[in-house]
Order: sequence, then C-alpha cells, then structure tokens
Amino acid sequence: MADMHIPLRFLPFITGLLFAACSGPAVPSTEPVAGSPVDSFSLRLKQVEQRMKASPTDPALYAERAMLYRSVDSLRAAINDMQRAVALDSMNTAYNTTLGELYYTSVQVDKATAQFEKAIALEPFNTDALLKLAEIKLVLRDYSASIDLVNKALRQDPSLAQGYYLKGWVYMEKGDTTTAISSFRTAVEQDPANYRSFMQLGLLSSAQRDPLALQYFNTALELRSNSVEALYGKAMYAQEAGMDSLALECYARILELDSTNSLAHYNSGFVRMEYLRDLERAKKDFSEAIRLEPNYYQAWYNRGVAMERTSQLDSAAANYQVVLTIEPGFTEAARALERLSAKGVRIKMRIPPTQGGQR
Repeated sequence: MADMHIPLRFLPFITGLLFAACSGPAVPSTEPVAGSPVDSFSLRLKQVEQRMKASPTDPALYAERAMLYRSVDSLRAAINDMQRAVALDSMNTAYNTTLGELYYTSVQVDKATAQFEKAIALEPFNTDALLKLAEIKLVLRDYSASIDLVNKALRQDPSLAQGYYLKGWVYMEKGDTTTAISSFRTAVEQDPANYRSFMQLGLLSSAQRDPLALQYFNTALELRSNSVEALYGKAMYAQEAGMDSLALECYARILELDSTNSLAHYNSGFVRMEYLRDLERAKKDFSEAIRLEPNYYQAWYNRGVAMERTSQLDSAAANYQVVLTIEPGFTEAARALERLSAKGVRIKMRIPPTQGGQR
C-alpha cells in the first residue's frame, strides 16, 4: 500500500487595503528632503508647523500635516488634522475623501462610508470617492451597490483601471471567473503597471491550468521583482505543471528574500519528496520548516513520510505522534501509525480511531 501524504499548504494571498491600488492621495504630500526618514519627517513637520503659526486657520496646512503623519503611520494624528481641515473647509471634496481614506485605514468603516458619501454629495461624479465607496461595498459584500458605483465612475472616465480591478473582484467573489478575468485584463490594458490585476490574472489562470498564468506572474515580477506572493504564485503554477526546477528556483528566491519563510521550505521539501524522490534533502527542508514553525503539523507529517520511505520507521512514528499532539483530528497521521504498528513498530501513544480503516 502506498503511504499517504497531505496536499501542499497554500499561501493565503492577503490583498490588504485595496486603496493601495488607487491613485495617489487626494491631498498631495510635500516634497521629500535628504536625510534619514526620521530626519526628513522631523524637518518637514517643523517647516509646516512654522507656517501654521503664521496661518493657523489655513485648512491646507492641516491637510499637509495629516499627510506627513500618515507617511509615518501615525493615523490618529493624521485623522485629527484631517478632521480640522474638514471643519475649516467642509465643502472640499478632496479633504472629505482623504478623511474617509484615513478612517478606512484605521478600520472605522462606518465613518469612512459617511465621509465618502459626503464627498459624493458635494461632487456626484468624483471618481476617486466613487471608487473608494465601491470598495467598501465590495468588502461588505454589497456587490450590486459596488458595481453601480464603479459603473458610475467609469461613465465619467472609462480608463480607470481601478474600476475594472474592483469589478474583477466582484465577479470573482460571485464565482463568475470568466467575467472576472475579462475585467482584470481590461484593468491591465488601461494600466500596464497594475500589479494587483496581474496577480489576480495569474492566480485565476493558474487555477484553470492556463499556461498564461506564468506570463502573468512574470509580468507581476517585472513590476515588483521582490514580491513573495508573485514568486509563490509562479512556484505553485510551475509545481502543478511539472516544472520542478522552476518551482524550486522560485522557492529559493523567496528564501533569499526571507530566510524565515517556513512555507517555502515546506514546499521545497514536498517537491523534492514527491517529484524528485530526493528524500534526504526533503527531510532537511521539512526540518527547517519545523524549526521555524514548531507547530507546523503538515511538515511534521511529511517528514514522517520521508522517514518512513527511507526505512526510519521509529523516527517516522515519532513524527506522526507529534502531528497528533498538535492536530488530534488529523486522520492521515493516525492511519500512518496504524500502518507502522502493523509492521511491529512500537507506538508510544494511543492511536485515535480512524474512519473507514486503513487505506
């Protein structure tokens, strides 16, 4: 009987705040100056505060200082200043939109929604506010409202790549992969530097085993050469397509960028064990994944499989037992222990019952 192994653990692709893909801030930041980031921030802050002493009711200065605070992730201070800017000039659409962004970044969704709605009330066809509100509707799974807002923005400017990007997400969430791909393709046609759309095209095409996936991931890497998510997407496509060397090359590059990436170690081990039959190197890869993440039960399990295949049966049993201490319901490990027990290996723990018997 062939022993069992678990499938690869997929990296969760976290999109983060989609606002990062939008155009720049509604309120322009000041020009950078030489020196370290801390020195630059301190100098720019001192300069704007000197101007504020001369013009204490100028809303533009509060907006400028808000952008400075945002640049160093001081969201509370940034929000306070943008609130002051809005109070001084409540009819300014850009100020209201930027305050909405800051609320959203600080996960104050209701306040963000109110600010974007206010901006749209002031300027009904402001595409920046329309798309930002559309994104909130998407996050809240109000897909119809999101599409309506996007379409309204696109009627004003059909070249808005972010609009097609958001439509792609809506269709993807609704399970309409074909239309999602079409929307993301339109996004990159409008903006050939739209990294996030290339990533989604890569992921969707990879799921369909479409060779274009490799091209999309390569383009994403041309745009962001050190992107771990793009490297991982490319590696997974290559792995599933039987391009083992390319997959290992991508995992190695990930580890150059982040030597603590346990997932890259794990998947390197999986490729070596399942496809290249290089069991000794596979065990080393799984061991490194375990060193970095001691509760990584999938790595413990697959190291057990590699040990079992190299006749290290006692060590394999020990690994399977660790799996069950971490994840008691993991039936593959229980079945592996049953298999080894039948071979006369001494098992030091009670084997939990499995469904359906041994496979």
